[in-house]
Amino acid sequence: MMTLPHTIGDTPPEEIHLIEDGRGGFLGVIVLHSTVLGPAAGGCRLWHYPDREALTIDAIRLARGMSYKNAMAGLPFGGGKAVLQCPEGDFDRGALLERFAEAVERLGGAYVTAEDVGTAVGDMERVRTRTAHVAGLRAAEGMAGGDPSPWTALGVLEAMRVAVHARLGKDLADVAVAVQGAGNVGGHLCRLLAAEGARLIVADADERRAQALAAETGARVFPAASIAEADAEVFAPCALGAVLDRHSIPRLRAAVVAGAANNQLATAEDGALLHARDILYAPDYVANAGGIINVAAEYLGETAGEVEGRVRAIGPRMRALFERAMREGLPTNIVADRMARQIMANAAGAKHAHLVRAA
Repeated sequence: MMTLPHTIGDTPPEEIHLIEDGRGGFLGVIVLHSTVLGPAAGGCRLWHYPDREALTIDAIRLARGMSYKNAMAGLPFGGGKAVLQCPEGDFDRGALLERFAEAVERLGGAYVTAEDVGTAVGDMERVRTRTAHVAGLRAAEGMAGGDPSPWTALGVLEAMRVAVHARLGKDLADVAVAVQGAGNVGGHLCRLLAAEGARLIVADADERRAQALAAETGARVFPAASIAEADAEVFAPCALGAVLDRHSIPRLRAAVVAGAANNQLATAEDGALLHARDILYAPDYVANAGGIINVAAEYLGETAGEVEGRVRAIGPRMRALFERAMREGLPTNIVADRMARQIMANAAGAKHAHLVRAA
């Protein structure tokens, strides 16, 4: 395990494990943030970072988000994350994945991995050749598994439906939604919204991808750099995180923020900025839990029907969160964090009580 960076905040992880290349070269980290609810579950991200500390800080932040996400989704898993440094230029992807798989196997089931940004189903199938502690594989007929993107998009749709009703008093038909990101999840979300009759605005760093999605869904393409300022009732961040900050929030024209991106708030204080502007924020790790619900169900051998029921339950869960935030007069991100921490604290207390009785 490695020494914690000094900038990680007040919720440190249980363990951080280095992944090395056999010659002492740094490849990445596996972070186990919490295992009180069960094995730490979270995807493997392959991304280029400026240095080891930046990678590790992001991995800790992502793992903490997985702890909260899994708790709020009612899953028997804690939170973890693997982050691999994506080399510049050509590299041996297979060798990197094999080293990663060996690191997962050494943890003996304490961490369950799956795909994330920069990795795919094929990568996880390669990882599976070295360890059983992996999900996100191709699904058998009628069973959970495969690409988690459609499930993530469905959960975001249900969260958005509840948020729009709570803030605007209507359903999704004819509501203008600005979607940032036309990738796997953003694309699926746009298709679902188009079927609901929403008016779509879409942007992506790859304009050709945005144009292709617009042609399919009837969306209007917007410049990627200013999509947060689009004249829409809903802003749906579905790319990378930290898009909501003290610079972007004053320029938002939306009344609702509900998207699939992880860590949409640059800081926790940015939730208060949204609250002060009466912008209803659907906390990302509650809204986007559909993917991990699918991954968990696959690992547990459950069916696609069971996944759908749990993903659609994101809507009622979000409604309860909004109602509590309203009663307490607090930003929704603060309420979500408190709810997740309470679930984890209750589990830790129950585990301690069981150990005391066993003694």
